[in-house]
Amino acid sequence: MDAGLQRRVEALLQEADVVPGGTRAQDIDILDPRFHARVLADGSLGLGESYMEGWWRAHSLDGFLTHLLEARLDERVHGSGEVWDALKAKLFNLQSGQGSFEVGKRHYDLGNDLYRAMLGKRLVYSCGYWRHADTLDAAQEAKLDLICRKLRLQPGMRILDIGCGWGEALKFAAERYGVQGVGVTISHEQAVLAREICAGLPVEIRLQDYRELDEPFDAILSVGMFEHVGVKNYRTYFETARRCLGEQGLFLLHSIGTNISRDRTDPWIARYIFPNSMLPSAAQITAAMEGLFVLEDWHNFGTDYDLTLQAWRDNVEAAWDVLDPRYDERFRRMWRFYLAGSMSTFRTRHSQLWQLVLSPRGVPGGYVDVR
Repeated sequence: MDAGLQRRVEALLQEADVVPGGTRAQDIDILDPRFHARVLADGSLGLGESYMEGWWRAHSLDGFLTHLLEARLDERVHGSGEVWDALKAKLFNLQSGQGSFEVGKRHYDLGNDLYRAMLGKRLVYSCGYWRHADTLDAAQEAKLDLICRKLRLQPGMRILDIGCGWGEALKFAAERYGVQGVGVTISHEQAVLAREICAGLPVEIRLQDYRELDEPFDAILSVGMFEHVGVKNYRTYFETARRCLGEQGLFLLHSIGTNISRDRTDPWIARYIFPNSMLPSAAQITAAMEGLFVLEDWHNFGTDYDLTLQAWRDNVEAAWDVLDPRYDERFRRMWRFYLAGSMSTFRTRHSQLWQLVLSPRGVPGGYVDVR
């Protein structure tokens, strides 16, 4: 073990009020001395991979990661591979062609059994709305109803869901608001189950890239999908929504957002969870929609995502023993790191959750916000 590397890591951890071998929630136990060199060489990627390998453990994983972000250590320790990641993002459109389907194959097709166990009564893989809710299921139903009310849905409307997941939003809107709809997804497993979930309703589920859409709709929603579009495609995304939305319609965009404009995501997240993903900034969104839409409402309830992720963690931890053995111990550690890391980004306000309501030409008399 290199004592110099150990001292450097311990000094950094001290800035975050973390003590290796300590007993507080944010403290960790280092089980393999290779941890120090790995983290200094590979940054967040090394931190996540060494956790997956069992080189360290935390009393509270989300508590530990929250302390790291509060101390902004993520801005000071960068891995050697991040330069290449940045260059690829600059040179290539990673979210076009077959690249646009990569996240569907590697993340959303992991297994519907995993998502059924984690997400609760409704297969809704996005932030719940906890203003008047005290359970995950209630928060997700409140979020779906919030979307419908913001879109001013009326019976007989034809709506589009860009990135429809397992079809729960369309199912809710069809049953509660009497609309008909089309949903597009790039996940085969999602499409199959979404068709089952929406069976008997006036809902069509397609395995289709959003860029292929060119037909009229009275309203459009897109929930938790924009994070996979990529900055090189933001303008095309909004142009697609604009050509499909009727002149009197509304478009609701629900997306995680970040405080600083970037063109790539965290290296560990990109490798293990969401390949080719990217969190948009407010500046990137407004630049991409300029001249296409009027911004009627911008609602931030990012702190609700921490509660949602905690509920997902509780659900999946309770289900590991009955899930398929293919979710082995390494996978479980990967999934724990993903959920805990996500909690910490929302808890420290590094990440936000935004709902935007957009109109083609402005709502006559003004749009009255819905909360």
